Amino acid sequence: IPFKIMRGHQHIVSSCHFCVDDTKVLSGSYDCTVKLWVGGPVLGGTKMSHKLMSPLVESSPDAVDGSIVRNFEPGPGAPVLECSVTADSRRIIAASYDKTVRAWDLETGKLLWKLSHETFIVSCKFSPDGKYVVSGLDVDRGICITDAEDTTTVSHIKDHHGMSVTACCFDPDSQKVASVSLDRSIKIWDVTSQATLLTIPKSDVLMCAPFHICFRAHTNAISNCCFTFSGHFLCTSSWDKTLKIWNVHTGEFRNRGACVTLMQGHEGSVSSCHFARDTSFLVSGGFDKTVAIWDVGEGYRKLSLKGHNDWVMDVAISKNKKWILSASKDKTMRLWNIEEIDQIPLVIEYKKARGLKLKQCEECDRPFSIYESDIFSETVTKCVFCRIEAKNLSIEASPSSEGKVSRSRECSRGRQCDGSDAWSLRDHGRAEP
Repeated sequence: IPFKIMRGHQHIVSSCHFCVDDTKVLSGSYDCTVKLWVGGPVLGGTKMSHKLMSPLVESSPDAVDGSIVRNFEPGPGAPVLECSVTADSRRIIAASYDKTVRAWDLETGKLLWKLSHETFIVSCKFSPDGKYVVSGLDVDRGICITDAEDTTTVSHIKDHHGMSVTACCFDPDSQKVASVSLDRSIKIWDVTSQATLLTIPKSDVLMCAPFHICFRAHTNAISNCCFTFSGHFLCTSSWDKTLKIWNVHTGEFRNRGACVTLMQGHEGSVSSCHFARDTSFLVSGGFDKTVAIWDVGEGYRKLSLKGHNDWVMDVAISKNKKWILSASKDKTMRLWNIEEIDQIPLVIEYKKARGLKLKQCEECDRPFSIYESDIFSETVTKCVFCRIEAKNLSIEASPSSEGKVSRSRECSRGRQCDGSDAWSLRDHGRAEP
């Protein structure tokens, strides 16, 4: 597939985003800089490389440097861990190892404010409405939500997790904040009520009042998280080589979906994840130097993009779903054009080999794929998301001697599931039949 290598940073590229209607790219790096690049659809006159190798798409050595529009000054005085841009592409922020978050005007490059914390900031995100900034804190093991205009503190939740926070993000309504941690826990914080709505701890117990429901979370540190654009689902990536998609829609925790496990793919930790706007696919980056593209509806890997010479640190998807952006420890970013991914012979053959056919959801009109060999293939008329929303499973609650509530269930195929409201994308790879 066509791609472009973007060179210009002198150290690890830690964060990347599309902005300005996919015409530009924002990046943050351990070289203590935040850069704005020409990118996306404006690449029409740019030299692009093409090379297809096996089921993995491998890059060609032919490449060109990216066109840097701006270096944001005064820049951070330390490595940049993450950067973020408002939905209207007017402002950007960057968190760095000097315990600060800085904000700039994207068009003029003017520094708007600098916010200092008492501890290291490992993550930062704008809320979709641009009103708030959330920072993930290291030593505090918590999150701090600030006003994006005057930097006043809205919430500062210390000891939110048992260990350092690794990532945090707002839901599409800008009312909830998801955070994940080295301690393998997941938390959802409500901005309005100033309370924790949901905790998925490293143990197998999900605490969601008034229920205590058995959950199986990750087995190693959780590296990143992202919401779907409906806000009903949260994806988490982990050092245990898996991704999981959780149903976190308030009041819908009794709705259970299929248990899907993907195997035999990436050989290392998963660093990052990002949903397409219509949730038709998911992209993840791994420490095995590859980018994986997942079919969300059926939970399998469509394709892996190979070419980076070191860990993939971050990934992004353009609004029009035609481009994937990846940032790497090898000091480069790569722009991948996936507009014709479904026309790639290997992808077509792989779908045929899996016996997948395309159907249209009667509820949301979204196309979804299903196995022809699935005994429910002729009766399933809704995509996996609508099936989860519609299906209420009974909860068998029985207090134990310790006052806890346990729960067990079987999935639709009769096999015992882990009780989680999640898909598991294991080993950053594809599913075995």
